[in-house]
Amino acid sequence: MTTFTLGPVEFYLISLADSQPAEAVIDELRDVLTTGTVQLLDLVVISKSDAGDVTVTEIEADVDLGAPGLAGDDDIAEFAAVIEPGTTAALVALELTWAKRIAEKLAAAGSEVIGVERIPAPVVNALLESIEDDDITD
Repeated sequence: MTTFTLGPVEFYLISLADSQPAEAVIDELRDVLTTGTVQLLDLVVISKSDAGDVTVTEIEADVDLGAPGLAGDDDIAEFAAVIEPGTTAALVALELTWAKRIAEKLAAAGSEVIGVERIPAPVVNALLESIEDDDITD
C-alpha cells in the first residue's frame, strides 16, 4: 500500500490591506481547518517596500502550522516578485488533506494526477452570472 505523509499542497498569495490578515479571515481559516479538509502548513507575511526591498515575517495569529518553513526562500522569492512595491501579502501553504487518500490510491494503481487548473472564485462566479443572465434573456 502506498502512503504519503502529506497530500497535495497549494500555495496562495493573498494581498493584505494591513500588515497582517484581518482577524475575520483568521477566524474563517480556523473554522475551515476544523473540518479536516485542509491543513495549514505554513503562513508568512511578505512586505515589499516602495524601493522593492522584501521583508518576510511569521504570522502573528494563534494558528497551528503543520510544517512551518515549508515555504522556502525560493518559493518566497517567486511570490514576492509579483507583489507590488509598497504592499503586503500573505503566503499560505495548505495541504489538501481530502485529496491525500485519492493520491495514495492513484499511486498504488500506478497512476498520478498530471494536470490541475484552478479557476479563481471571482472568475467562476462571473461566468455563472453570465450564464444565468443569458438564460434569463433567452
